[in-house]
Amino acid sequence: MTRKPELKGRPELRGRAARLAHLLPTGRAQAARTPFVLLVVLLLGGGLIGLLVLNSALSEGAFRLDDLQRETKELTDEEQALQRDIDGYSAPDALQRRARELGMVPGGDPAFLGPDGEVKGVPSPASAAPAPLVLAPEALATATAPPPTPQSAPRSPHASTPGR
Repeated sequence: MTRKPELKGRPELRGRAARLAHLLPTGRAQAARTPFVLLVVLLLGGGLIGLLVLNSALSEGAFRLDDLQRETKELTDEEQALQRDIDGYSAPDALQRRARELGMVPGGDPAFLGPDGEVKGVPSPASAAPAPLVLAPEALATATAPPPTPQSAPRSPHASTPGR
């Protein structure tokens, strides 16, 4: 009778057990661990590289956000300065001064047309005399204050005196 030599640590199997034993790996168990360990190392390495790329992208976004916030602040400051200029040019006293520089005079009394075409009021032409200066409410307080006394100013010896 010929006997097959027993495998290391395994008894000889017969019948169905022998057929099933052929399905089990007979090599070392280390060979099956190598792909698993390699897979785990690759996944960990890939995860670390992914975190590094994500961190770099977030840092770049933070720098860009800081630059955009600084630019927004500068543009807001410029917009406010321009709005102050516009407000200064559109103030009533500035408009009146500019109109006088251009040679404009205030208009006279207007006439109105009624719905039936009737003229209401008596129109008058514009006068060449300068109109009183229109002041803003803030300027009215300083305009009504008495002007400084001229006693502090030196008088010229050639000034004429009234009544002579």
